[in-house]
Amino acid sequence: MTSNHTQYQGSMLMIVAPSGAGKSSLVNALLEKDFALQLSLSCTTRAPRPGELDGRDYQFLSKEDFIARRDAGDFLEWAEVHGNLYGTSKSWIEAQMTKGSDVLLEIDWQGAQQIRRLIPQALWVFIFPPSIEALEERLRKRGQDDEATILRRLAAAQIELHHAHEADYLVINDSFAQALADLQQIIAASRLRAAPMMARNPALVKRLVKD
Repeated sequence: MTSNHTQYQGSMLMIVAPSGAGKSSLVNALLEKDFALQLSLSCTTRAPRPGELDGRDYQFLSKEDFIARRDAGDFLEWAEVHGNLYGTSKSWIEAQMTKGSDVLLEIDWQGAQQIRRLIPQALWVFIFPPSIEALEERLRKRGQDDEATILRRLAAAQIELHHAHEADYLVINDSFAQALADLQQIIAASRLRAAPMMARNPALVKRLVKD
């Protein structure tokens, strides 16, 4: 995928947050309110959680299939997180942005760094929990992980928070309604950036901008 952003009519927004910060809930709320957004469907080797479906929440792959696709250059980025592999389909992302769709990626900081090197215009939004204590409480309340996994996620959160300064925007998820409103404003602003606007309106630009 080229980094020549003038060909892309759509924008890419990378939503990064430590586990338990409310990233998935915010993204789901955004998708319900804005039908122009497309959520990137990540590939993963981890087992589905209760209620998750293949092709809706993730594309669940065996480790062997994931490695084969990775080695074939099939992922825009990939990373190992908590012992599981995650990757983003390069061809799907490129097709969506070229036709004008805005794409949301739920991703970790390592993946965001990889994409930023390939696509500098990709926007990085970091979701902050109000505190580490609040983050731990959320992890325990959702009841999806054992004690060892919770402690591992909290340790990973400390590392993730140290990369927040690399993001373009910071959103604190203390009030869900306010965090959602902040994200909606970021998306609205992204659609007014010069390069995507000019790509969506080439005829108008050609008429108005004379050599």
